[in-house]
Amino acid sequence: SIIRRQRQELKLLIAELKDRDKELNDMVAVHERHVQAWEDDRQKILALAERCSLLTSELNERNAVIKSLTKKLKLLESQHNDSRITLENTQQKFKELTQKVSDSSVHCQALEEKNQSLHCSVLELSAKTGQLQAREQELLTMLQLKDKALIETTDQITEVTSRFKTLEGALRAAKLEEFSRNREQQDLKLTLSDVVFQVNKMKDVLSEKMKESSKHQEEISHLKQENGCLRSELILAVEEAQRKDQLYQFAKSKQVRIEKELSSLRQVCVKQQRDLHFLHVNLDNSQDSRQ
Repeated sequence: SIIRRQRQELKLLIAELKDRDKELNDMVAVHERHVQAWEDDRQKILALAERCSLLTSELNERNAVIKSLTKKLKLLESQHNDSRITLENTQQKFKELTQKVSDSSVHCQALEEKNQSLHCSVLELSAKTGQLQAREQELLTMLQLKDKALIETTDQITEVTSRFKTLEGALRAAKLEEFSRNREQQDLKLTLSDVVFQVNKMKDVLSEKMKESSKHQEEISHLKQENGCLRSELILAVEEAQRKDQLYQFAKSKQVRIEKELSSLRQVCVKQQRDLHFLHVNLDNSQDSRQ
């Protein structure tokens, strides 16, 4: 009975050993599977680490590109502000030049009207001077006739004196007539001197008017030249404003393209950051599973 009991115990021990061996074999297989999975995870982690380093270097390059593009964008914004300020200054200068040209045109028109009125005054003075010259000629003719008549009268008086010495009354009358004629001649001479003075005065006025008219003509020509210069300067300013507007449009289109590129780069960076975050999460999960 002891031997049977021992045999029974040995059978039980052998069965338990077989169960333990089976359990150990299962544990070894599970352990081998775990080791294989750990090796696979290790290889995946190494690949992910390499890819992560590559993505980090690429991200650094993209960040450097983004920084350079941001600097370029700031530079373009400053250039855009400068061009906008220059455009505003050019528009203000264009308005000032336009106002100056309009003022010059109004001034030229006023000077032309004044020159026209002065020309009319010169014509009137010329006509009046002609009339005074005709009056002077007429007075000179009358004076010559009076002198001729006086000479004839003097000859007659001499002849009467030589022939009729006894006719004192006639002689006195002739002397009185001669005195009156002399007085009339003096009056005519005074009138002629006044006329000559007026004619000279009119000539001086006419010369002054002619000088003033020539001066106004020179001023008008100078203003016309200045107006032409202002018009050319205005045309140049308009062309410069158009060129600056074109440059502004080019800069604006370039800025739009850069903004599009920046938005696409931002989207790519966001996607890469999401992938990197996902890889970090997977790496943390794998590390947790390994632990």
